[in-house]
Amino acid sequence: MAYRDGGYRVAVIGATGNVGREILSLLAEREFPVKEVIALASARSAGRQVSFGEEEILTVQDLDKFDFTGVDIALSSPGAKVSSVHSPRAAAAGCVVIDNTSQFRMDKDVPLVVPEVNPQAIAGYQKSGIIANPNCSTIQMVVALKPLHEAFGIKRVVVSTYQSVSGGGKDAMDELFNQTKGIYVNQPASDFQQKFTKQIAFNVIPHIDVFMDDGATKEEWKMMAETRKILDPDIAVHANCCRVPVMVGHAEYVNIETEKPITDKTARAVLSKAEGIVVVDHRANEGYVTPVECSGEDPVYVSRIRKDLTVENGLSFWCVSDNLRKGAALNAVQIAEVLARDYLN
Repeated sequence: MAYRDGGYRVAVIGATGNVGREILSLLAEREFPVKEVIALASARSAGRQVSFGEEEILTVQDLDKFDFTGVDIALSSPGAKVSSVHSPRAAAAGCVVIDNTSQFRMDKDVPLVVPEVNPQAIAGYQKSGIIANPNCSTIQMVVALKPLHEAFGIKRVVVSTYQSVSGGGKDAMDELFNQTKGIYVNQPASDFQQKFTKQIAFNVIPHIDVFMDDGATKEEWKMMAETRKILDPDIAVHANCCRVPVMVGHAEYVNIETEKPITDKTARAVLSKAEGIVVVDHRANEGYVTPVECSGEDPVYVSRIRKDLTVENGLSFWCVSDNLRKGAALNAVQIAEVLARDYLN
């Protein structure tokens, strides 16, 4: 365990996973005021070691056996099924849980928060003791939509996503790596196919999460429902979600229709001033940002801003973000920072 003078006792649940490791890194990098950091994971991971910052090593403890009494904040990324058990247990012990799974996002008593968009919603944590982190693809989109909605009033959103395999966890990343390597030595991609429904190497799969009765996937439903809860229930949202053979970094093409007149110039000016956004929009070779460049970075990058001439007030743009940072770990840590600054004191 890591100790400091003053500060908070912080538990990281799912500390051995991709997001958990990123949370530990960001807590140290951003100098979150910790008194003690506790790494938690399943029994099979108990005893393993994980890094906290550049010099400190934490020994992972068994989540099932851990007593949350006296812990101030838990940042939780163990999967929805595990969260359904342990997040309420931690909250009942007086710990505020920032839950990075899908389990509580649409619960009416659980605030769904992106700090650049609706930080005021954090105040609602007192109802359940839990704050939900939105879906990774939703987070980067609403960061870009918020300033445009305030300036022009968004009526409708149509988004197509190009989501990296890291959104499916380490096994998904391994599958892409092994399939790609295998193809070059004439090994069938099916030999390595476990996580995805079809070959992911050199392919695009229009299927993320389970199918629903209306033909949408649950990932597409999440983007619609979460955007409306976070931003505005009156916005119509239609999402098309694809998995692409990229390791880290989600990309989205977003098309909006607004109440007020909008142009590429006015939209660019608004986005350029917005928190959490970097606009890189040059109509030339390399004048845009791709997932490769956003990996390891905090902002949401917006490019390819252009008028949609098929509707009266329409605009399209491209946005990319590191789904493990802003799409998960960073957003959770930012929530913790606001919570610590404005509420727990």
